[in-house]
Amino acid sequence: MTGGQARPAWQVTWSVWHALFLREVLARTTGDRLGWFWMLGEPVAFISIMAAVRSLMGRARLILGAEFIPWLVVGITAFFLFREAFIRSMTAIEGNQALFAYRQVKPIDPVLVRSAMEGLLKSIVLLILIAFGVLFGLDVLPADPLGAFLLWCVIWLLGLGGGLIVSVIARLVPDVEHVIKMLMLPMFIISGAIFPLQNVPHGLLQYLLYNPVLHGLELLRVEFFAGYKPIQGVSIDYLYRWMLITVALGLALHMRFEQRLKAK
Repeated sequence: MTGGQARPAWQVTWSVWHALFLREVLARTTGDRLGWFWMLGEPVAFISIMAAVRSLMGRARLILGAEFIPWLVVGITAFFLFREAFIRSMTAIEGNQALFAYRQVKPIDPVLVRSAMEGLLKSIVLLILIAFGVLFGLDVLPADPLGAFLLWCVIWLLGLGGGLIVSVIARLVPDVEHVIKMLMLPMFIISGAIFPLQNVPHGLLQYLLYNPVLHGLELLRVEFFAGYKPIQGVSIDYLYRWMLITVALGLALHMRFEQRLKAK
């Protein structure tokens, strides 16, 4: 660097992330006039619909150890945390392709930054919903705030790991993007975000337990509701293994295909 000392690599990376973060926040919140509304409106709409359905069925409080509305709030927002980190990462590389002309910007940077932004936005949404729940007298405050925070971060990291993987696959095989998006709806159901899975037959439940998101949602609810009984078979170790493997695999794929991701 002429006329001065070159900046350390970590400072360059931080500057890139900071600039990308501001760019992503502006794009996410101003690209759609209803962008801010739908961040909060989507989970509220799901919660309202499911609460109405349960009330009509006369079974609004049949979650053992937790009230139904707070149980829904935790499950839906946590699933959306995973989903947004996972899905929105697929288009992060394509959306920032022009920036790869600068050698400081790597294909992994927009994926990490977009995932971090989604995690921050979904955390804000959860805090707003908790605040509304407290105002309406609902038991929605976490019984173990530190444990809930750690599980929230693990669910986000699981989404980040999946996002790192699919961001590479979707760039190399573009048609995969549509398939992955379609799979999110059944994933939403079989993860126990809106329907309790305790009464699912054991023969089916043993297959549903292969889904790490189910483990994350159930364990997060344990941290929120002191008396909540999770599905038998959920494991924090299983969740941690999935999180570590997906993040490591995603980082490895980005290192292996960096030049191809830049060139496309």
